[in-house]
Amino acid sequence: MLVDTDSLVSLTEANQNFSRVTRMVDDRGAVVIMRNNQPKYLVMEFAEVKAASQDHTGDTIASDDEVVAAATKYLKKHHRAFEELAS
Repeated sequence: MLVDTDSLVSLTEANQNFSRVTRMVDDRGAVVIMRNNQPKYLVMEFAEVKAASQDHTGDTIASDDEVVAAATKYLKKHHRAFEELAS
């Protein structure tokens, strides 16, 4: 991700004037909040995050952790069937 250096804000400044941060997000799309001179937080519009988490069909893209959790649940639920198929 490319970051516009004009979109960097210190944590102190963000705490003191969060409405300025939100206006910057409206104008620039995203703001990076720095903590100890390191990028720590990314503030962006929720609609942008939601759009980024969907594929071209509009379906939500699952994270790796969500896929592993679903697979684990499915395997536990159907453990006996898998045991029979394996033998």
